[in-house]
Amino acid sequence: MKIEVVIGNIVKQLDVEAVVNSANANLRLGSGVAGAIHTAAGPKLEEYCQPFAPLELGAALITPGFDLPNKWVIHVRSAHYINNTEPERYMAFAIFSMLNVARENKIKTLAMPAIGTGMFKFPAILAARITAKCLQEFAKGESDIELVRICVVNEEMQQLFESAITLEGAPC
Repeated sequence: MKIEVVIGNIVKQLDVEAVVNSANANLRLGSGVAGAIHTAAGPKLEEYCQPFAPLELGAALITPGFDLPNKWVIHVRSAHYINNTEPERYMAFAIFSMLNVARENKIKTLAMPAIGTGMFKFPAILAARITAKCLQEFAKGESDIELVRICVVNEEMQQLFESAITLEGAPC
């Protein structure tokens, strides 16, 4: 599994099968990544999601991409770093849930945001380390996933995630 870190907009990743939404519990249009994905996908996404709300902490759900250029959206719910207990544990659960849903649906390429670093207030370095460790652990098993692209907002975040991936020994 190749892992790359790019500065880029999650909804502009035209060459991947799935994008990952750092979702709120109600699976609704929100701010940040959830707002961008729901806006780009159109109103059918929120309508489709409603029977599945609330999404449990650490859980993942796959939906069609609707008006996105990507076939699928994988919604994951990470913990809020300040408001939830054991946020690191639930961040890891969310990443493994996302990867398992991708594997179960034979998704080969996906783009994910820096989960938890926006509205969920995770320190970027901690989010990067958890993400890198989970990706490295998952890559040891059998999977069709060929590419995980982490989309970040600036060079500082890109360097943090690339350093974490290198330290964890994940293939870049």
